[in-house]
Amino acid sequence: MNLNLERNTPVIGATLKLDLAEALRAGGAQKQAAIEHVYEALIAHLVIFIEDQHLTPAEQVDFALQFGGLDVPHPVYQTLEGCPEIVELENDGDRPPDTNDWHTDLTFRPNPPFMSILYAKQVPQTGGDTLWSNLYAVFDALPDDLKALLRGQSAIHDIGTFRNDFLTDTMDVKAVNQGLFDTGSAVHRIVQTHPVTHREFLYVNPSFTQHIVGFKKSESDRLLRYLYDHANQPEFQVRYRWRPNSLALWDNRVTQHYAIADYLPEYRKMHRVTVINDLRSP
Repeated sequence: MNLNLERNTPVIGATLKLDLAEALRAGGAQKQAAIEHVYEALIAHLVIFIEDQHLTPAEQVDFALQFGGLDVPHPVYQTLEGCPEIVELENDGDRPPDTNDWHTDLTFRPNPPFMSILYAKQVPQTGGDTLWSNLYAVFDALPDDLKALLRGQSAIHDIGTFRNDFLTDTMDVKAVNQGLFDTGSAVHRIVQTHPVTHREFLYVNPSFTQHIVGFKKSESDRLLRYLYDHANQPEFQVRYRWRPNSLALWDNRVTQHYAIADYLPEYRKMHRVTVINDLRSP
């Protein structure tokens, strides 16, 4: 298989040159080899870009299933008609996005998903880039005494600004309360160990992390703000300019991402599949 990989930055991201549709349609050993190469690149580089792909919705779903079970449905976003495995993200001036904040997907769940696969169907002429951050590097760059403190701490996560989707313009507090009840909260260790690489990484994010367990609110807010400001440094990040028919895959366990909302009122449409579990993880 002719497989070329080009790193996007020294810290995170790689572009993989691969005819994914051909490999999926060929099946057998060719398909399996492509899947294994993609997985190895993902573990090494955390976010992978595969450009100029022409996949049907069924092929995108089949590709995702090679890595693990799928998340169906999303608690807030609409799904593609006839294909509940795919979240259809459509944004323009009348439908502004709510993903323009640093986040790791669905950390308000006890077992957040392993990976997301985002497929660009229509992109604005300019703008609409996405940023990803390497949480290994974020943790490694912390002072040693702070690392020691954080290793013993946990934090509470909940739906965060998804409250807006339940509240809507009608200020429906009952819907917000029901949404919080249905989705619940989760408690996660602030320092996690990756199940495949066994490396430590920082696991908090501004969208969903609410409070450090055992701290006063003021203490928790100060420490979380420090960690968010520390993580928000370009040295830890890659920025990707979308092209039509490009794919991005990221390891949701050890990254944050930020979808830049600078393209409005232009239209942007993306198809996303979320993989819950890592079939290859020990």
